[in-house]
Amino acid sequence: MTDQAPPPYQPVTEDWQTALAVVAHPDDMEYGAAAAVARWTSQGKRVVYVMATSGEAGIDSMDPETCRRVREEEQIASAALVGVDVVEFLGHQDGVVEYGLPLRKDIARTIRRHRPEIVITTNFRETYGGTWPNQADHIAVGRATLDAARDAGNRWVFRDLLDEGHEPWNGVRQLWAAASPDSGHAVDTTESFDRGVASLEAHRAYLDGLGGDMADARGTLETFGAMAGERLGTRYASPFEVILLG
Repeated sequence: MTDQAPPPYQPVTEDWQTALAVVAHPDDMEYGAAAAVARWTSQGKRVVYVMATSGEAGIDSMDPETCRRVREEEQIASAALVGVDVVEFLGHQDGVVEYGLPLRKDIARTIRRHRPEIVITTNFRETYGGTWPNQADHIAVGRATLDAARDAGNRWVFRDLLDEGHEPWNGVRQLWAAASPDSGHAVDTTESFDRGVASLEAHRAYLDGLGGDMADARGTLETFGAMAGERLGTRYASPFEVILLG
């Protein structure tokens, strides 16, 4: 008896103009989803990046405050390579991000300010499939982003956001979790793939500190991009779990 091949991916919808990507760390978008962002910005869509942390605990050899500055600079430069000119940092502590009301509120505020149609985050499931465990910050931020996408539309949740001038936003249609093991959709990144690689390579200090196979930007992205592309019927692709909200 042979294992069944996984089902083919369905294309994500692209009939939107504004997306907000909320992730835990600098580099999270670059491990696969940045090439998709490059495709969308080349179509004239607007994508804004929000980092819950500044990744200040991500380089063992670098003091966290120095690391914060370096990683923020790298993320801003990285985002620019895929057409993203707004990058925000929420200031939560790297490595110990807690799911809860403060995080949900910060993200809901950001959603109300930017008023996106699509909200993007990274995998918030317990694993990446099989026995490869997810990282705690990814889980916390992804779950909080899903909840905040709904909080943003309810004026009676986080009522002080109204006092700050942030009116409810019910316009989020879908949340997309990149690299989820429950992905059923994907986007063709064949033409934008090299821009995605360049975006990850812009995290030079982080990659140098990381070492190992994951520091090989092109090789890593080619492996995962080709796996997703096979299921979409393209050379390269970025996979997403799509959750309908609106």
